[in-house]
Amino acid sequence: MSFVELLARLGGMGRFQVTYVAALAVPLLMLASHNLLQNFTAGVPEHHCRPRAAANGSSVPLAVSIPWERRRPQRCRRFLEPQWHLLDTNGSANAPCHDGWTYLDGIFRDTIVTEWDLVCDSQKLRQVAQSIYMAGILVGSCLFGVLSDKFGRRALLSWCYLQLGAMGVGTAAAPSLPVYCVCRFLTGLAMAGVSLNSASLCMEWIPTEARAIVGTINGYCYTLGQFVLAAAAFALPRWRQLQLAVSLPFFGFFLYSWLYVESARWQVTSGRPDLALRGLRKVARVNGRKEEGDKLSEEALRSLVLREPPLPGGAVAALVRTPGMRTVSCGVAFVWFSTSFAYYGLAMDLQSFGFNVYLSQVVFGAVDIPAKLLSVLAISCLGRRPAQGGSLALAGLCILGNIFVPSELPALRMALAVIGKGALAASFNCAFIFTGELFPTVIRQTGMGLGGTLARVGGMVAPLVRLTAEVAPALPLVIYGVAPVVSALATAALPETRHTALPETVRDVERR
Repeated sequence: MSFVELLARLGGMGRFQVTYVAALAVPLLMLASHNLLQNFTAGVPEHHCRPRAAANGSSVPLAVSIPWERRRPQRCRRFLEPQWHLLDTNGSANAPCHDGWTYLDGIFRDTIVTEWDLVCDSQKLRQVAQSIYMAGILVGSCLFGVLSDKFGRRALLSWCYLQLGAMGVGTAAAPSLPVYCVCRFLTGLAMAGVSLNSASLCMEWIPTEARAIVGTINGYCYTLGQFVLAAAAFALPRWRQLQLAVSLPFFGFFLYSWLYVESARWQVTSGRPDLALRGLRKVARVNGRKEEGDKLSEEALRSLVLREPPLPGGAVAALVRTPGMRTVSCGVAFVWFSTSFAYYGLAMDLQSFGFNVYLSQVVFGAVDIPAKLLSVLAISCLGRRPAQGGSLALAGLCILGNIFVPSELPALRMALAVIGKGALAASFNCAFIFTGELFPTVIRQTGMGLGGTLARVGGMVAPLVRLTAEVAPALPLVIYGVAPVVSALATAALPETRHTALPETVRDVERR
Protein backbone atom coordinates (compact mmCIF):
# COMPACT_ATOMS: atom_id res chain seq x y z
CA MET A 1 0.00 0.00 0.00
CA SER A 2 1.31 3.45 -0.95
CA PHE A 3 0.73 6.65 1.04
CA VAL A 4 -1.67 7.85 -1.67
CA GLU A 5 -3.76 4.71 -1.19
CA LEU A 6 -3.62 5.17 2.57
CA LEU A 7 -5.03 8.72 2.30
CA ALA A 8 -7.79 7.40 0.03
CA ARG A 9 -8.74 4.80 2.65
CA LEU A 10 -8.89 7.54 5.30
CA GLY A 11 -11.34 9.67 3.33
CA GLY A 12 -9.36 11.16 0.43
CA MET A 13 -10.31 14.82 0.08
CA GLY A 14 -12.50 14.67 3.16
CA ARG A 15 -13.59 17.15 5.80
CA PHE A 16 -10.14 17.25 7.39
CA GLN A 17 -8.41 18.07 4.10
CA VAL A 18 -10.91 20.75 3.12
CA THR A 19 -10.59 22.47 6.52
CA TYR A 20 -6.82 22.12 6.46
CA VAL A 21 -6.46 23.67 2.99
CA ALA A 22 -8.75 26.56 3.95
CA ALA A 23 -6.80 27.26 7.15
CA LEU A 24 -3.52 27.30 5.22
CA ALA A 25 -4.95 29.41 2.38
CA VAL A 26 -6.11 32.35 4.52
CA PRO A 27 -2.55 33.47 5.44
CA LEU A 28 -1.63 33.31 1.75
CA LEU A 29 -3.93 36.31 1.22
CA MET A 30 -1.40 38.40 3.11
CA LEU A 31 1.65 37.23 1.15
CA ALA A 32 0.86 39.57 -1.74
CA SER A 33 0.35 42.38 0.78
CA HIS A 34 3.95 42.10 1.98
CA ASN A 35 5.53 41.35 -1.40
CA LEU A 36 3.95 44.41 -3.05
CA LEU A 37 3.70 46.60 0.06
CA GLN A 38 6.29 49.17 -1.01
CA ASN A 39 4.07 50.25 -3.89
CA PHE A 40 2.24 52.17 -1.16
CA THR A 41 4.54 52.48 1.88
CA ALA A 42 7.34 53.76 -0.39
CA GLY A 43 5.21 55.83 -2.77
CA VAL A 44 6.88 59.00 -4.05
CA PRO A 45 4.75 62.17 -3.83
CA GLU A 46 5.31 65.33 -5.86
CA HIS A 47 8.06 67.35 -4.18
CA HIS A 48 10.52 70.20 -4.58
CA CYS A 49 13.34 71.78 -2.61
CA ARG A 50 12.29 73.68 0.47
CA PRO A 51 12.97 77.39 -0.22
CA ARG A 52 15.56 79.10 1.93
CA ALA A 53 14.05 81.62 4.31
CA ALA A 54 14.88 85.31 3.84
CA ALA A 55 17.30 87.05 6.19
CA ASN A 56 14.45 88.70 8.07
CA GLY A 57 12.71 85.34 8.54
CA SER A 58 9.96 85.96 6.01
CA SER A 59 9.06 83.33 3.43
CA VAL A 60 10.48 83.55 -0.07
CA PRO A 61 8.15 83.08 -3.08
CA LEU A 62 8.56 79.73 -4.77
CA ALA A 63 8.98 81.32 -8.22
CA VAL A 64 12.27 83.01 -7.24
CA SER A 65 13.58 80.05 -5.18
CA ILE A 66 13.05 76.99 -7.40
CA PRO A 67 13.76 76.67 -11.15
CA TRP A 68 10.73 75.47 -13.11
CA GLU A 69 10.60 72.68 -15.65
CA ARG A 70 7.52 71.78 -17.72
CA ARG A 71 5.37 74.15 -15.67
CA ARG A 72 6.30 72.57 -12.35
CA PRO A 73 9.16 73.21 -9.88
CA GLN A 74 12.21 70.98 -10.24
CA ARG A 75 12.42 68.22 -7.67
CA CYS A 76 16.10 68.19 -6.79
CA ARG A 77 17.58 71.65 -7.43
CA ARG A 78 17.06 75.18 -6.15
CA PHE A 79 18.63 78.56 -6.84
CA LEU A 80 21.75 79.42 -4.87
CA GLU A 81 20.12 82.72 -3.95
CA PRO A 82 16.58 84.03 -4.49
CA GLN A 83 16.30 85.33 -8.06
CA TRP A 84 14.21 88.40 -7.42
CA HIS A 85 14.55 89.52 -10.99
CA LEU A 86 14.92 86.00 -12.41
CA LEU A 87 18.38 86.87 -13.68
CA ASP A 88 20.78 84.18 -14.88
CA THR A 89 18.46 81.42 -13.65
CA ASN A 90 20.17 78.61 -15.50
CA GLY A 91 23.54 79.44 -14.06
CA SER A 92 22.21 79.70 -10.52
CA ALA A 93 20.23 76.47 -10.36
CA ASN A 94 23.16 74.43 -9.11
CA ALA A 95 22.53 74.00 -5.41
CA PRO A 96 21.23 70.75 -3.96
CA CYS A 97 18.38 70.81 -1.47
CA HIS A 98 20.36 71.56 1.70
CA ASP A 99 17.24 72.81 3.46
CA GLY A 100 15.21 69.66 2.80
CA TRP A 101 12.14 69.12 0.64
CA THR A 102 8.53 70.19 0.57
CA TYR A 103 6.12 67.33 -0.23
CA LEU A 104 2.83 68.22 -1.86
CA ASP A 105 -0.46 66.78 -0.64
CA GLY A 106 -1.71 63.97 -2.83
CA ILE A 107 -2.11 60.19 -2.78
CA PHE A 108 1.10 59.67 -0.81
CA ARG A 109 1.09 61.99 2.15
CA ASP A 110 3.02 59.81 4.61
CA THR A 111 5.49 57.19 3.32
CA ILE A 112 9.04 56.13 4.09
CA VAL A 113 10.04 58.47 1.27
CA THR A 114 8.60 61.55 2.99
CA GLU A 115 9.81 60.47 6.43
CA TRP A 116 13.43 59.79 5.50
CA ASP A 117 13.72 61.97 2.35
CA LEU A 118 14.38 59.10 -0.08
CA VAL A 119 14.41 61.39 -3.11
CA CYS A 120 16.97 62.85 -5.52
CA ASP A 121 20.42 61.52 -4.58
CA SER A 122 18.86 59.15 -2.03
CA GLN A 123 16.12 57.78 -4.29
CA LYS A 124 18.11 54.59 -4.97
CA LEU A 125 17.71 53.62 -1.30
CA ARG A 126 14.02 53.00 -1.98
CA GLN A 127 14.89 50.28 -4.49
CA VAL A 128 17.63 48.92 -2.22
CA ALA A 129 15.10 48.47 0.59
CA GLN A 130 12.89 46.29 -1.64
CA SER A 131 15.90 44.27 -2.79
CA ILE A 132 16.88 43.65 0.83
CA TYR A 133 13.39 42.28 1.47
CA MET A 134 13.73 39.98 -1.56
CA ALA A 135 17.17 38.91 -0.30
CA GLY A 136 15.46 37.83 2.92
CA ILE A 137 13.08 35.66 0.90
CA LEU A 138 16.03 34.14 -0.96
CA VAL A 139 17.90 33.27 2.26
CA GLY A 140 14.67 32.00 3.85
CA SER A 141 13.99 29.70 0.91
CA CYS A 142 17.32 27.98 1.51
CA LEU A 143 17.24 28.10 5.31
CA PHE A 144 13.69 26.99 6.05
CA GLY A 145 13.76 24.28 3.38
CA VAL A 146 16.55 22.56 5.31
CA LEU A 147 15.12 23.29 8.77
CA SER A 148 11.63 22.00 7.92
CA ASP A 149 13.11 18.67 6.83
CA LYS A 150 14.84 18.45 10.22
CA PHE A 151 12.29 19.89 12.64
CA GLY A 152 9.01 19.41 10.80
CA ARG A 153 6.63 21.55 8.78
CA ARG A 154 4.19 22.60 11.49
CA ALA A 155 6.74 23.87 14.02
CA LEU A 156 8.59 25.94 11.42
CA LEU A 157 5.33 27.30 9.99
CA SER A 158 4.15 28.42 13.43
CA TRP A 159 7.49 30.09 14.08
CA CYS A 160 7.37 31.89 10.73
CA TYR A 161 3.86 33.20 11.46
CA LEU A 162 5.15 34.63 14.76
CA GLN A 163 8.32 36.05 13.24
CA LEU A 164 6.41 37.64 10.38
CA GLY A 165 3.98 39.33 12.74
CA ALA A 166 6.71 40.51 15.11
CA MET A 167 9.00 41.80 12.36
CA GLY A 168 6.06 43.49 10.65
CA VAL A 169 5.32 45.38 13.86
CA GLY A 170 9.03 46.13 14.20
CA THR A 171 9.03 47.58 10.68
CA ALA A 172 6.07 49.80 11.55
CA ALA A 173 7.95 51.11 14.59
CA ALA A 174 11.33 51.52 12.82
CA PRO A 175 12.97 54.84 13.83
CA SER A 176 15.40 54.88 10.89
CA LEU A 177 15.93 53.40 7.43
CA PRO A 178 18.64 50.89 8.52
CA VAL A 179 16.32 49.46 11.19
CA TYR A 180 13.50 49.37 8.63
CA CYS A 181 15.68 47.38 6.20
CA VAL A 182 16.76 44.89 8.88
CA CYS A 183 13.14 44.26 9.88
CA ARG A 184 12.11 43.90 6.22
CA PHE A 185 14.90 41.37 5.65
CA LEU A 186 13.69 39.28 8.61
CA THR A 187 10.12 39.64 7.34
CA GLY A 188 11.19 38.26 3.95
CA LEU A 189 12.96 35.42 5.74
CA ALA A 190 9.74 34.43 7.50
CA MET A 191 7.68 34.99 4.35
CA ALA A 192 9.68 32.30 2.55
CA GLY A 193 9.09 29.91 5.46
CA VAL A 194 5.34 30.50 5.32
CA SER A 195 5.22 29.90 1.58
CA LEU A 196 7.37 26.75 1.60
CA ASN A 197 5.81 25.03 4.61
CA SER A 198 2.23 25.89 3.62
CA ALA A 199 2.82 24.30 0.22
CA SER A 200 4.44 21.21 1.78
CA LEU A 201 1.65 20.65 4.28
CA CYS A 202 -0.99 21.11 1.57
CA MET A 203 0.63 18.71 -0.86
CA GLU A 204 1.45 16.07 1.77
CA TRP A 205 -2.07 15.83 3.18
CA ILE A 206 -4.19 15.86 0.03
CA PRO A 207 -4.70 13.11 -2.58
CA THR A 208 -2.92 13.31 -5.92
CA GLU A 209 -6.02 14.04 -7.98
CA ALA A 210 -6.80 17.15 -5.88
CA ARG A 211 -3.36 18.75 -6.09
CA ALA A 212 -4.01 20.76 -9.26
CA ILE A 213 -7.24 22.17 -7.82
CA VAL A 214 -5.63 23.02 -4.50
CA GLY A 215 -2.65 24.62 -6.26
CA THR A 216 -5.04 26.78 -8.29
CA ILE A 217 -6.95 27.78 -5.15
CA ASN A 218 -3.71 28.83 -3.46
CA GLY A 219 -2.73 30.81 -6.56
CA TYR A 220 -6.03 32.66 -6.57
CA CYS A 221 -5.60 33.43 -2.87
CA TYR A 222 -2.44 35.33 -3.79
CA THR A 223 -4.42 37.14 -6.50
CA LEU A 224 -7.18 38.05 -4.04
CA GLY A 225 -4.49 39.32 -1.69
CA GLN A 226 -3.61 42.02 -4.22
CA PHE A 227 -7.17 43.35 -3.91
CA VAL A 228 -6.88 43.23 -0.11
CA LEU A 229 -3.69 45.29 -0.30
CA ALA A 230 -5.29 47.94 -2.53
CA ALA A 231 -8.28 48.26 -0.17
CA ALA A 232 -6.11 48.42 2.96
CA ALA A 233 -3.77 51.01 1.39
CA PHE A 234 -6.73 53.18 0.34
CA ALA A 235 -8.23 53.05 3.84
CA LEU A 236 -4.89 53.58 5.64
CA PRO A 237 -2.81 56.23 3.82
CA ARG A 238 -0.16 56.43 6.58
CA TRP A 239 2.58 53.87 5.97
CA ARG A 240 3.03 52.78 9.59
CA GLN A 241 -0.69 52.06 9.96
CA LEU A 242 -0.74 50.08 6.72
CA GLN A 243 2.34 48.10 7.79
CA LEU A 244 0.60 47.18 11.04
CA ALA A 245 -2.63 46.23 9.29
CA VAL A 246 -0.95 43.63 7.06
CA SER A 247 1.25 42.28 9.89
CA LEU A 248 -1.02 41.90 12.93
CA PRO A 249 -3.18 39.09 11.40
CA PHE A 250 -0.14 36.79 11.53
CA PHE A 251 -0.38 36.69 15.32
CA GLY A 252 -3.84 35.17 14.88
CA PHE A 253 -2.47 32.68 12.34
CA PHE A 254 0.23 31.77 14.86
CA LEU A 255 -2.36 30.99 17.54
CA TYR A 256 -4.49 28.66 15.42
CA SER A 257 -1.49 27.04 13.72
CA TRP A 258 -0.98 24.90 16.83
CA LEU A 259 -4.15 23.07 15.80
CA TYR A 260 -2.46 21.89 12.58
CA VAL A 261 -1.61 18.21 12.29
CA GLU A 262 2.02 17.58 11.38
CA SER A 263 2.73 15.91 8.05
CA ALA A 264 2.48 12.16 8.56
CA ARG A 265 4.74 11.61 5.56
CA TRP A 266 7.51 13.61 7.22
CA GLN A 267 7.00 11.88 10.58
CA VAL A 268 7.29 8.44 8.98
CA THR A 269 10.37 9.28 6.93
CA SER A 270 12.04 10.90 9.96
CA GLY A 271 11.56 7.78 12.07
CA ARG A 272 8.54 8.84 14.16
CA PRO A 273 5.80 6.40 13.11
CA ASP A 274 4.15 6.62 16.55
CA LEU A 275 3.41 10.32 16.06
CA ALA A 276 2.34 9.71 12.46
CA LEU A 277 -0.09 7.01 13.64
CA ARG A 278 -1.66 9.40 16.14
CA GLY A 279 -2.11 12.08 13.45
CA LEU A 280 -3.55 9.67 10.88
CA ARG A 281 -6.09 8.34 13.35
CA LYS A 282 -7.18 11.91 14.05
CA VAL A 283 -7.61 12.48 10.31
CA ALA A 284 -9.63 9.26 10.02
CA ARG A 285 -11.87 10.34 12.90
CA VAL A 286 -12.55 13.79 11.40
CA ASN A 287 -13.29 12.23 7.99
CA GLY A 288 -15.70 9.70 9.49
CA ARG A 289 -13.36 6.73 8.88
CA LYS A 290 -12.50 5.86 12.48
CA GLU A 291 -12.56 2.10 11.81
CA GLU A 292 -9.97 2.43 9.06
CA GLY A 293 -7.77 4.48 11.38
CA ASP A 294 -7.96 1.88 14.12
CA LYS A 295 -6.63 -0.76 11.70
CA LEU A 296 -3.37 1.14 11.17
CA SER A 297 -0.18 0.12 12.94
CA GLU A 298 3.35 1.46 13.21
CA GLU A 299 4.66 -1.52 11.24
CA ALA A 300 2.32 -0.75 8.37
CA LEU A 301 3.50 2.87 8.33
CA ARG A 302 7.16 1.87 8.31
CA SER A 303 6.54 -0.23 5.22
CA LEU A 304 5.44 2.92 3.35
CA VAL A 305 8.96 4.29 3.41
CA LEU A 306 10.92 3.29 0.31
CA ARG A 307 14.62 3.87 0.71
CA GLU A 308 16.13 5.18 -2.53
CA PRO A 309 19.83 4.40 -3.18
CA PRO A 310 21.89 7.57 -2.63
CA LEU A 311 22.85 9.49 -5.75
CA PRO A 312 26.60 9.86 -6.37
CA GLY A 313 27.62 13.33 -5.29
CA GLY A 314 24.16 14.10 -3.89
CA ALA A 315 20.94 15.46 -5.37
CA VAL A 316 22.37 18.89 -6.25
CA ALA A 317 25.19 17.37 -8.30
CA ALA A 318 22.63 15.20 -10.11
CA LEU A 319 21.06 18.35 -11.56
CA VAL A 320 24.05 18.90 -13.86
CA ARG A 321 25.84 15.55 -14.07
CA THR A 322 24.28 14.26 -17.32
CA PRO A 323 23.48 16.09 -20.60
CA GLY A 324 19.71 15.71 -20.27
CA MET A 325 19.70 16.96 -16.68
CA ARG A 326 21.91 19.93 -17.62
CA THR A 327 19.44 20.90 -20.35
CA VAL A 328 16.46 20.63 -17.99
CA SER A 329 18.18 22.49 -15.14
CA CYS A 330 19.38 25.35 -17.35
CA GLY A 331 15.97 25.70 -19.01
CA VAL A 332 14.16 25.73 -15.67
CA ALA A 333 16.64 28.29 -14.28
CA PHE A 334 16.01 30.61 -17.26
CA VAL A 335 12.23 30.30 -16.94
CA TRP A 336 12.00 30.95 -13.20
CA PHE A 337 14.53 33.79 -13.10
CA SER A 338 13.07 35.73 -16.03
CA THR A 339 9.45 35.25 -14.94
CA SER A 340 10.07 36.58 -11.43
CA PHE A 341 12.49 39.26 -12.67
CA ALA A 342 10.04 40.76 -15.17
CA TYR A 343 7.01 40.22 -12.87
CA TYR A 344 8.43 42.31 -10.03
CA GLY A 345 9.88 44.79 -12.50
CA LEU A 346 6.32 45.58 -13.59
CA ALA A 347 4.39 45.02 -10.36
CA MET A 348 6.66 47.23 -8.23
CA ASP A 349 6.48 50.31 -10.49
CA LEU A 350 2.80 51.22 -10.56
CA GLN A 351 3.44 54.97 -10.27
CA SER A 352 5.19 55.14 -13.64
CA PHE A 353 1.97 54.45 -15.59
CA GLY A 354 0.40 57.77 -14.68
CA PHE A 355 -2.85 56.32 -13.26
CA ASN A 356 -4.28 56.21 -9.76
CA VAL A 357 -2.02 53.75 -7.97
CA TYR A 358 -4.92 52.07 -6.10
CA LEU A 359 -6.82 51.45 -9.33
CA SER A 360 -3.61 50.19 -10.95
CA GLN A 361 -3.12 47.67 -8.14
CA VAL A 362 -6.67 46.37 -8.57
CA VAL A 363 -6.27 46.05 -12.36
CA PHE A 364 -2.88 44.36 -12.00
CA GLY A 365 -4.45 41.88 -9.59
CA ALA A 366 -7.60 41.30 -11.65
CA VAL A 367 -5.68 40.33 -14.78
CA ASP A 368 -4.29 37.28 -12.93
CA ILE A 369 -7.76 35.71 -12.82
CA PRO A 370 -8.28 35.18 -16.57
CA ALA A 371 -4.53 34.75 -17.14
CA LYS A 372 -4.24 31.75 -14.83
CA LEU A 373 -7.41 30.21 -16.26
CA LEU A 374 -6.15 30.62 -19.82
CA SER A 375 -2.79 29.14 -18.83
CA VAL A 376 -4.49 25.99 -17.56
CA LEU A 377 -6.40 25.66 -20.84
CA ALA A 378 -3.23 26.23 -22.88
CA ILE A 379 -1.29 23.69 -20.83
CA SER A 380 -4.03 21.09 -21.31
CA CYS A 381 -4.75 21.71 -25.00
CA LEU A 382 -1.48 22.93 -26.52
CA GLY A 383 1.10 21.40 -24.22
CA ARG A 384 3.48 22.57 -21.54
CA ARG A 385 6.28 23.86 -23.77
CA PRO A 386 4.14 26.05 -26.09
CA ALA A 387 2.23 27.49 -23.11
CA GLN A 388 5.42 28.28 -21.20
CA GLY A 389 7.29 29.74 -24.17
CA GLY A 390 4.27 31.62 -25.48
CA SER A 391 3.49 33.32 -22.16
CA LEU A 392 7.11 34.42 -21.73
CA ALA A 393 7.36 35.72 -25.31
CA LEU A 394 4.09 37.65 -24.99
CA ALA A 395 5.24 39.23 -21.73
CA GLY A 396 8.59 40.26 -23.18
CA LEU A 397 7.06 41.76 -26.32
CA CYS A 398 4.54 43.79 -24.29
CA ILE A 399 7.31 45.20 -22.09
CA LEU A 400 9.50 46.02 -25.08
CA GLY A 401 6.51 47.55 -26.87
CA ASN A 402 6.15 50.12 -24.10
CA ILE A 403 9.54 51.56 -25.05
CA PHE A 404 7.99 52.98 -28.22
CA VAL A 405 4.76 54.28 -26.63
CA PRO A 406 5.05 57.98 -25.67
CA SER A 407 4.15 59.08 -22.16
CA GLU A 408 1.29 61.11 -23.68
CA LEU A 409 -0.57 57.81 -24.22
CA PRO A 410 -0.83 56.47 -20.65
CA ALA A 411 -3.83 54.24 -21.42
CA LEU A 412 -1.90 52.30 -24.07
CA ARG A 413 1.15 52.02 -21.81
CA MET A 414 -1.06 50.69 -19.02
CA ALA A 415 -2.80 48.21 -21.34
CA LEU A 416 0.51 46.76 -22.54
CA ALA A 417 1.80 46.51 -18.98
CA VAL A 418 -1.38 44.75 -17.78
CA ILE A 419 -1.21 42.22 -20.63
CA GLY A 420 2.47 41.64 -19.89
CA LYS A 421 1.82 41.16 -16.19
CA GLY A 422 -1.01 38.72 -16.95
CA ALA A 423 1.30 36.76 -19.24
CA LEU A 424 3.88 36.56 -16.46
CA ALA A 425 1.22 35.30 -14.02
CA ALA A 426 0.37 32.63 -16.59
CA SER A 427 4.08 31.82 -16.90
CA PHE A 428 4.29 31.26 -13.15
CA ASN A 429 1.32 28.89 -13.37
CA CYS A 430 2.93 26.96 -16.23
CA ALA A 431 6.30 26.83 -14.50
CA PHE A 432 4.91 25.16 -11.37
CA ILE A 433 3.42 22.32 -13.41
CA PHE A 434 6.13 22.04 -16.09
CA THR A 435 9.03 22.00 -13.60
CA GLY A 436 7.47 19.22 -11.53
CA GLU A 437 7.08 17.08 -14.65
CA LEU A 438 10.60 17.71 -15.99
CA PHE A 439 12.57 16.50 -12.97
CA PRO A 440 12.66 12.84 -11.89
CA THR A 441 11.08 11.77 -8.62
CA VAL A 442 14.41 11.14 -6.89
CA ILE A 443 15.42 14.83 -7.18
CA ARG A 444 12.11 16.55 -7.93
CA GLN A 445 12.14 18.65 -4.75
CA THR A 446 15.72 19.68 -5.43
CA GLY A 447 14.75 20.71 -8.95
CA MET A 448 11.80 22.72 -7.66
CA GLY A 449 14.17 24.31 -5.16
CA LEU A 450 16.45 25.33 -8.03
CA GLY A 451 13.57 27.09 -9.75
CA GLY A 452 12.43 28.77 -6.54
CA THR A 453 15.93 30.01 -5.75
CA LEU A 454 16.36 31.54 -9.21
CA ALA A 455 12.93 33.19 -8.85
CA ARG A 456 14.06 34.82 -5.60
CA VAL A 457 17.27 36.04 -7.26
CA GLY A 458 15.17 37.55 -10.05
CA GLY A 459 12.90 39.28 -7.56
CA MET A 460 15.91 40.63 -5.66
CA VAL A 461 17.64 42.02 -8.76
CA ALA A 462 14.50 43.51 -10.36
CA PRO A 463 14.23 46.67 -8.19
CA LEU A 464 17.92 47.47 -8.72
CA VAL A 465 17.48 47.49 -12.51
CA ARG A 466 15.31 50.61 -12.09
CA LEU A 467 18.47 52.48 -11.19
CA THR A 468 19.74 52.07 -14.78
CA ALA A 469 17.17 54.68 -15.83
CA GLU A 470 19.81 57.26 -14.83
CA VAL A 471 21.89 56.01 -17.78
CA ALA A 472 18.98 55.85 -20.26
CA PRO A 473 15.27 56.16 -19.38
CA ALA A 474 14.31 53.18 -21.59
CA LEU A 475 17.07 50.86 -20.35
CA PRO A 476 15.05 49.20 -17.52
CA LEU A 477 12.28 48.24 -19.97
CA VAL A 478 14.86 46.85 -22.41
CA ILE A 479 16.34 44.64 -19.70
CA TYR A 480 12.94 43.56 -18.31
CA GLY A 481 11.69 42.75 -21.83
CA VAL A 482 14.72 40.93 -23.22
CA ALA A 483 14.96 38.48 -20.30
CA PRO A 484 11.59 36.71 -20.89
CA VAL A 485 12.11 36.68 -24.68
CA VAL A 486 15.47 34.91 -24.26
CA SER A 487 13.88 32.47 -21.81
CA ALA A 488 11.06 31.79 -24.27
CA LEU A 489 13.70 30.68 -26.78
CA ALA A 490 15.36 28.54 -24.10
CA THR A 491 12.13 26.58 -23.51
CA ALA A 492 12.46 25.19 -27.05
CA ALA A 493 15.25 22.97 -25.71
CA LEU A 494 13.00 21.45 -23.03
CA PRO A 495 11.05 18.24 -23.73
CA GLU A 496 7.25 18.26 -23.95
CA THR A 497 5.68 16.45 -20.97
CA ARG A 498 1.97 16.48 -21.81
CA HIS A 499 0.47 12.96 -21.77
CA THR A 500 3.78 11.44 -20.61
CA ALA A 501 4.51 9.53 -17.41
CA LEU A 502 6.48 11.28 -14.71
CA PRO A 503 10.18 10.33 -14.83
CA GLU A 504 11.22 8.34 -11.78
CA THR A 505 15.01 8.31 -12.26
CA VAL A 506 17.74 10.36 -13.93
CA ARG A 507 17.97 7.56 -16.50
CA ASP A 508 14.32 8.18 -17.45
CA VAL A 509 15.14 11.84 -18.14
CA GLU A 510 18.11 10.91 -20.33
CA ARG A 511 16.00 8.40 -22.23
CA ARG A 512 13.28 11.00 -22.84
